Amino acid sequence: SSLRSLISLYSLHAVPTLAAPMAIEAARLSPSLAAAAFLGRRSPPTAPLLRRLCLLLPRRSLLASASTSSSRASSGGDDRVVALSSSELRKRRGSTSSTPTPGEDDKLRSLRRLFARPDIAIDAYIVPSQDAHQSEFIAECFMRRAYLTGFTGSAGTAVVTKNNAAFWTDGRYFLQAEKELSHDWTLMRSGNHGVPTTIEWLNDVLPSGSRVGIDPFLFSSDAAEELKAAISDKNHELILIRDFNLVDEIWGESRPAPPNEPTRVHAIKYAGVDVASKLSFVRSQLDENGCDTVVISMLDEVAWLLNMRGSDVPHSPVFYSYLTVEMSTATLFVDSNKVSEEVLEHLKKAGVKLKSYEAILFDVERLAEKGAKLWLDSSSVNAAIVSVFRSGCDRYMRKRGKTERQIGKEASSDDPTTKKRGVQNMELNGLYKASPVTLAKSVKNESEIRGMKNSHLRDAAALAEFWCWIEEEVRNNVALTEVQVAENLLEFRRKQDGFIETSFDTISGYGANGAIIHYRPTPDSCSSVGSDNLFLLDSGAQYVDGTTDITRTVHFGEPSPRQKECFTRVLQGHIALDQAVFPERTPGFVLDVLARSSLWKIGLDYRHGTGHGVGAALNVHEGPQSISYRYGNLTALQKGMIVSNEPGYYEDNSFGIRIENLLLVKEVNLANSFGGISYLGFEKLTFVPIQRKLIDLPLLSPSEINWVNEYHEQVWEKVSPFLSGNSLNWLLVNTRPL
Repeated sequence: SSLRSLISLYSLHAVPTLAAPMAIEAARLSPSLAAAAFLGRRSPPTAPLLRRLCLLLPRRSLLASASTSSSRASSGGDDRVVALSSSELRKRRGSTSSTPTPGEDDKLRSLRRLFARPDIAIDAYIVPSQDAHQSEFIAECFMRRAYLTGFTGSAGTAVVTKNNAAFWTDGRYFLQAEKELSHDWTLMRSGNHGVPTTIEWLNDVLPSGSRVGIDPFLFSSDAAEELKAAISDKNHELILIRDFNLVDEIWGESRPAPPNEPTRVHAIKYAGVDVASKLSFVRSQLDENGCDTVVISMLDEVAWLLNMRGSDVPHSPVFYSYLTVEMSTATLFVDSNKVSEEVLEHLKKAGVKLKSYEAILFDVERLAEKGAKLWLDSSSVNAAIVSVFRSGCDRYMRKRGKTERQIGKEASSDDPTTKKRGVQNMELNGLYKASPVTLAKSVKNESEIRGMKNSHLRDAAALAEFWCWIEEEVRNNVALTEVQVAENLLEFRRKQDGFIETSFDTISGYGANGAIIHYRPTPDSCSSVGSDNLFLLDSGAQYVDGTTDITRTVHFGEPSPRQKECFTRVLQGHIALDQAVFPERTPGFVLDVLARSSLWKIGLDYRHGTGHGVGAALNVHEGPQSISYRYGNLTALQKGMIVSNEPGYYEDNSFGIRIENLLLVKEVNLANSFGGISYLGFEKLTFVPIQRKLIDLPLLSPSEINWVNEYHEQVWEKVSPFLSGNSLNWLLVNTRPL
């Protein structure tokens, strides 16, 4: 399978941004990173596209006239087990904690009926997790994959054929998927030995010449192109169903209403740079790359660029919108009822016009037909927008009387006479590369850094009060469920100045539930927290000035020697990464081995990346940087970036361990500077004690012991001024030297 397919399966929400020397290597590894092919030259119908882009419009269900139609994966860490249905996987584990939800068979049956419609006529349909903006967290009305499959995790892809239904997810969600999927679905454990990709599976189960349908609004242009090329090997055809989403049709009137929350201005004291300056930077990039307009579709990029925030998406202060930036103007495509007078004045001051959300297709089409050169990040801009743009370009060239031969010649090189830039990446009038906002947003300015530091200290105070409270409750044998623990943590955070909401669903996992990497407790299925096993708590918050993400693992009783050894080795990896010093232009994957080495020494590992980027009062998962064994992301770590440091270990059906702090990339002063380059390291942002009784002290080196003691000394110095009474005493006890 292609490198991009591998990246998309495992990515920590990263978008590669390549320095010049690395771009050459990236192109060698995956030519698809450098070019995209046409999705098709037929001009899409304009009016249906408008209807399709509206978030929710009443329409006649296709079901009314639809006629009836008729590997491998690992369980429990054993890569030799073939792919099985979820019910069979649960049976092998001896688990009966999950039962199929009534009506799930009806969803698949109803979906398959639509396949037979003459105007659809497909043999398979792919349902990804994303919305039209490739978001990780999405509004409830766009949770189509969750509705269809019953799986509530944030990552996964469902593929339905006339006779099969398969679901792919990564190692963070294997156990959760086993519990939540019904017997109708076959679980595909992505990344395990012998497990086919979605494309390999489709090519294997479908007869030659089949038609595979997708909603082009839910696939990036790159993803759609790779899918189209890969299935063509078996003479399959990719069908872009633009006018409606098939899952929406079976969801019907029970589908939740679209978000309609107001936006707000993100104050300059937190943003650090005004909108005019940010737009000026983007325009300088347009000029440098010979483009007229850039289309911004990632929601956090729009919010960052315009110094705005919203609440359309759970846990992320963003709002559904698109943005186009031209050399003399900018246009925000958003529902006008989300824009207050204050926000309107803020935008007007920066020279930003407003248009309706669904008007983006019309404007892209209009620009293409005028011959404008557009910058499109094909890794994030959806295939529907790109196909409209390419169709508009075709019409523009036909108006100019260009033949296909002339178009191909123009596309091959720059004009040496006028020095006018030719087509980039083999596409006339289009530049397909990472958005100019992606990297700029990831490198925080001084105001953003200050806000992140301040919000982390307030968050640390809330956590100190929380841990003090829960230890007392457990000691007094107070019955607490995982859900109640998460709810109480939320109340402690709500007391802090500037708190807005959680930055993701709190992972509150006791015992075996802690081994489910992205576990989310529910009132009807959660466990009680006790003193006989480990308790893993991964949580975060959105504050007006910053975003937090922290994981701590504790034991309220006496940990076993096995638990202490595993915890200590995870801690050693955490320390090794925290202490890393590395030359500038080092990509994050180079550092990943530091966090795993201690676990590897006893044959252990974990199925997730070690670090992800974090936004400043924005998305808790941010690209393009990451620290991971997935070497496809060549983004260099830069001064001002923020990443997580979160190695872990998970023993299926037993316990989970993870230790997570956020780190700020900083320049370090060294005695030498080999090659005249700068060297970088990390500065801690998170200050919450690490439980001392879980540490197997003989395993630690003297320098590792010093690290723990120095960290706890910092925690005391920075957080104690925010506390008093019992919580202050708790902090004192838990920051004593080893």
